[in-house]
Amino acid sequence: MFTGIVTDVGRVVRIDQLEVGQRLMIATSYDTSDIVLGASIACNGACLTVVEKTPGHFGADVSGETLDKTTIGTWAVDAKINLERSLKAADELGGHLVLGHVDAVGSVVRLAAEGENYRVDIEVPDSLKHYVASKGSITVDGVSLTVNEVDDRVFGVNLIPHTWDHTSFVDLILGAKVNLEVDVIARYVARLLERK
Repeated sequence: MFTGIVTDVGRVVRIDQLEVGQRLMIATSYDTSDIVLGASIACNGACLTVVEKTPGHFGADVSGETLDKTTIGTWAVDAKINLERSLKAADELGGHLVLGHVDAVGSVVRLAAEGENYRVDIEVPDSLKHYVASKGSITVDGVSLTVNEVDDRVFGVNLIPHTWDHTSFVDLILGAKVNLEVDVIARYVARLLERK
């Protein structure tokens, strides 16, 4: 479980192809001595399991399913990625409840500076549009954001300077693909409404 509050921007330093999937080695400012093997770290919103570690680096295996359903398959060496370690029971819940289960990949269709902030519009697949609500929460590349408004398959968010400067969004470009996780509450409400 995560909150969508990014605590480090890591960098991919190695990608090893496995028979099915990949092993990523990621550079981090985290103290890896206190990361246990088997721990979960959200990487651009996808919950990955730490399978190896060295000082300043951790390795995670990525399944074929995860490569198919996220942007991870497009990452290259030196790609910057948003990182968040999993919650501990006493941690502050600063964003919203995030599972680290990417629902879909969206596309940045508008990116514009508005004063010190950035306005970003993201198009979602048709299957996801009913889960996105104005003033609701959504996770974009692992970052908890508030949806400003929704127009069919496109929703808009504003990024304040701190979020822009302290995440991988600083390299965001028009047309970029981003990992999306809808609010878990919206997912269950929609499922309950389907049953009626």
